[in-house]
Amino acid sequence: MKIIDLSYKISNNMPTFPGDDLVEIKENKTLERDYYNAISLKTNMHVGTHVDIARHLLADDRTIDEIPIDKFIGKGVLLDVRGEQIISFKKDYEKLIKENDIVLLYTGYADLYTETSKYYENYPVLEDKFADFLVYKNIKMIGIDTPSPDKEPFNIHKKLLNNDIFIIENLTNLENLININSFMVYAVPLKITAEASIVRAFAISDL
Repeated sequence: MKIIDLSYKISNNMPTFPGDDLVEIKENKTLERDYYNAISLKTNMHVGTHVDIARHLLADDRTIDEIPIDKFIGKGVLLDVRGEQIISFKKDYEKLIKENDIVLLYTGYADLYTETSKYYENYPVLEDKFADFLVYKNIKMIGIDTPSPDKEPFNIHKKLLNNDIFIIENLTNLENLININSFMVYAVPLKITAEASIVRAFAISDL
């Protein structure tokens, strides 16, 4: 069995979406002074590797703690879309992608993660036809190694989320899945009353 970590570390001064609050990790108690260690975390749910659900952009009352865990676990399909500024539908995806799959898009943009201005401004986006196809296929989730599958006014987000296709953003290490034909994806959120959640996303292969 091979386990591949697809998540970024949560840390102070990590990249955040422009306009979002910065992450604050603070050591409140120390062993030497208080006889135990305790660390607090202040963050929004859209930093690092995270999952968006419908409530993020739509009038949907459900919070992420109410979504069944199995929605965040499924058979993975990796699409190598490096070099595509507009990620488009291709005919061979019809056989490759099946109902309830978790589709991961490898754009290579994770290489720019620490270069905040480039990472958040020039990332590739999905075309409408491809999003329509994913809705037709009734996949569970789409994951991407960029901050978003689209840009304002976030119509692709809305189209996918309106059909209960959740979105994993800011994935990393997708290159390690290129030669793996069969793997499972796990991106289980915190049990938190929120519109999204930080996740520890990973893939497991029987290789």
